Amino acid sequence: MATAIVTGSGGLVGSESVIHLAQQGWTVIGIDNDMRARFFGPDASTAPMSEQLAQRFPNEFLAEELDIRDADGVDRVFRRTGGDVGLIIHAAAQPSHDWAAREPQTDFGVNANGTLNLLEAARAHAPDAPFVFCSTNKVYGDTPNRLPLIETETRLELPEDHEYFGGVPTTMSIDASTHSLFGV
Repeated sequence: MATAIVTGSGGLVGSESVIHLAQQGWTVIGIDNDMRARFFGPDASTAPMSEQLAQRFPNEFLAEELDIRDADGVDRVFRRTGGDVGLIIHAAAQPSHDWAAREPQTDFGVNANGTLNLLEAARAHAPDAPFVFCSTNKVYGDTPNRLPLIETETRLELPEDHEYFGGVPTTMSIDASTHSLFGV
């Protein structure tokens, strides 16, 4: 099976992604730098989860301590796979609105430049791999919250007769998202 790259692999979404993929037989490269400890203090550290993943999946999980703002480092990880990347899940982020207001340069560097580094590495080394980008709903305003989603066995889906059933267009309004710095 191909290799998956999961950023933020020690966090909630990232670690659950690692577990799911490793159980399915993927080799998973987890990129995490435990920046949560810096953002929110030692109790928020992702290091214990990263250690648990490495112990639970010693043959499937490869932990890579790396800051996604390091473009050369991100490129090296992708290049080392030899083009065997079949999936990228990007769950690394600086998630706090309050923290973003206090340190906007760091916030932008992690959330925007880090994402750009991953996209560029994917384009250069894994152009056909699906790129799953996890983001906060605070970016998109309240309109997505009003979509009539239906829970199916494996996902939330829009009804077949909904105008967005085949995909949400880029023309869907994301206006009036002034309740967070991310949306503004």
